[in-house]
Amino acid sequence: MTAPARPSGHVLGVDSGGSGIRVALAPADGGGPSLRWSSPVPTAVGPAGIDARGLLAQVLPAARELLGRAGAGRCEAVCVGATGMAGMGDELHAVLPAALREALGTRRLALASDAVTAYVGALGQRPGVVVAAGTGLVALGTDLSPEGGWRRADGWGHLLGDCGGGAWIGRAGLEAAMRAHDGRAGGSRALLDRLRAVFGPAERLPGLLYPRADRPALLASFAPEVAVCAAADPVAAAILREAAWHIAGTAAAACPPPGPPSDISVISGTSRAPGRAVSGRETPGPDADGPSGEATEGAGVTYEVALVGGLFRMGDPLLAPVREELQKQLPHARLVDAAGEPLDGALRVAGALVTDSLLVPADPAMLRIIC
Repeated sequence: MTAPARPSGHVLGVDSGGSGIRVALAPADGGGPSLRWSSPVPTAVGPAGIDARGLLAQVLPAARELLGRAGAGRCEAVCVGATGMAGMGDELHAVLPAALREALGTRRLALASDAVTAYVGALGQRPGVVVAAGTGLVALGTDLSPEGGWRRADGWGHLLGDCGGGAWIGRAGLEAAMRAHDGRAGGSRALLDRLRAVFGPAERLPGLLYPRADRPALLASFAPEVAVCAAADPVAAAILREAAWHIAGTAAAACPPPGPPSDISVISGTSRAPGRAVSGRETPGPDADGPSGEATEGAGVTYEVALVGGLFRMGDPLLAPVREELQKQLPHARLVDAAGEPLDGALRVAGALVTDSLLVPADPAMLRIIC
């Protein structure tokens, strides 16, 4: 029996987010290393959404450079993963297909939310859930079935959600510091000391924080200070336990519902936490009535869970309670290391387009395939 021919040519992956743009070129068959390019300049977002021409102004020269280094002339397929694709990607949908076809000879294109490329980068094309946490927090899950589609939880920003994310932890730590400054219950002297070391006198913090357009990032910058204090300070430790409870609850909400194992052939690779909250109020624990822990009860399949993003680089002060909460709220899930990052996910999706082996579900908002 003759083995099927390996796909030829190259594929391009693009990761566009708030910290800039990254581009990678790799052989379509996945058999060689990728060539990479990056820029710290993010794509602008205007009244019409993500600026497609601004994105192309960076991506096309980078793609041509990488193709030249690879000795190649065209990209068989491209996957663009972008922050805000679901709600602000209309201009990308309108402009990119013809532009990439003309400039790079692209035959197939995928336009994806960065949450989708983060998922595929972490788990490949396997069922499960990925929690992406940095300044904010979002979880995305799928059982790979067209009917199940994608399940998203949180990611609503620091005013409406992102519970357990960096801005949430940082704000909780600063609140505890201000409580100590005032002499109110629930305060932390250790966190007050760290506030003064990082920001100066506590009474000046509101004037520093409130006028800033980047308030979420400023709040999140204090999250590592909470982790540093957690070993010796019970208030800081309680903040991280509560964050872990939120993180696991978000993962549970995005995890596919119970059901028999999928027959798809797999390729490749809220409420508050238990005890007193930092506000000093008593809150129900995870054993109280509510959705936590129900997502996989009685499930016929074990789903994988991966944690990605800079927040988890805080290490064991956060990861240890997160592991404990995942065991409680997702007892049938298995925590695994992320295989790669969003740019790797974009390359995997582009490669699957060439081989007609895409298993993750297409979706008008989350993952649009354009032939």
